[in-house]
Amino acid sequence: MYREIFNITLLQNTIRTATPLILAALGGLLTSHTGILNIGMEGMILLGAFFGVAGSYFFESYLMGILFAVTSGIIIGIVFALFVIKLKSDEFIVGIAINMFAGGLTMFLLRSIFGVKGAFSSPRIQPLPDINIAFIDKIPILNVLLNNHSLFVYISWILVIAIYIFLYKTPYGLWFRAAGEFPEALDTVGISSDKIKFASSILCGILCGFAGVHLSLGYLTLFTENMSANRGFIALAAIIFGSANPLMTYVAALIFGFFDALGIRLQGVGIPSQFTQMFPYIVTVLVLIAVVKRERDKKALQAKAGRIDKSQSQAAGNLTR
Repeated sequence: MYREIFNITLLQNTIRTATPLILAALGGLLTSHTGILNIGMEGMILLGAFFGVAGSYFFESYLMGILFAVTSGIIIGIVFALFVIKLKSDEFIVGIAINMFAGGLTMFLLRSIFGVKGAFSSPRIQPLPDINIAFIDKIPILNVLLNNHSLFVYISWILVIAIYIFLYKTPYGLWFRAAGEFPEALDTVGISSDKIKFASSILCGILCGFAGVHLSLGYLTLFTENMSANRGFIALAAIIFGSANPLMTYVAALIFGFFDALGIRLQGVGIPSQFTQMFPYIVTVLVLIAVVKRERDKKALQAKAGRIDKSQSQAAGNLTR
């Protein structure tokens, strides 16, 4: 049984289950750098999943599914930015409102457009294509692990590197980070921090749309009510654990994806789903505890260093006297 669970296929499934978390987390860390904690990623993912299926169904094209999902992400990103940045509303309340709105809207549209409850699937829904990398075919382990994944699996890898370079190696990335840390300084040099925050919110919506369409057209080929299954909040935990660094956030998302994939595999050997579905959330709680401990230790070290510096200054003053 051990070999049935812990094998190369588990790692392959980890990559697939982690992908929506990675995409959403990349969007969330962009808004995090501009000083906005986006609680509404859960709703953005859910809307992307629904409109991805809708676009693919009506046009029988996965490209239209992606377009619909991205469009929904842009619209909800603009709405979020309008309330939080322009109208100065509380970002937590706006995020929760978006999540509730997305859940209610997708249920309503599922019933009114498709006439079903719970889940919708159809042969007309075109899934995202699996990408075959020819030169990996002859390498057994790499072929299973890295080949024949959905389109957005490979896009997520590219985006991790691209966003890291953007944030830390380009002047535009410096603007993003300054918009969150020193917005007044950015405004002083003639660059609108509000426009940067608007851009980060829209980009977050687009990336959450990618996450949703991967979930409904890449990971599965259907839509079910609330299929985002708290992935937006888990992505937020990955951002916190990774300190909003794209590379560290990617590693954190892989950890969450691993336990999600492990839970699915354990169901196959007879362990009740009620237990296995708890794995990602248990890991989330443990990660947040680790983050809190890390921050406390950091503050304790800073306080200790401050006391040492103060005592050294006092000693130096006594010697001069």
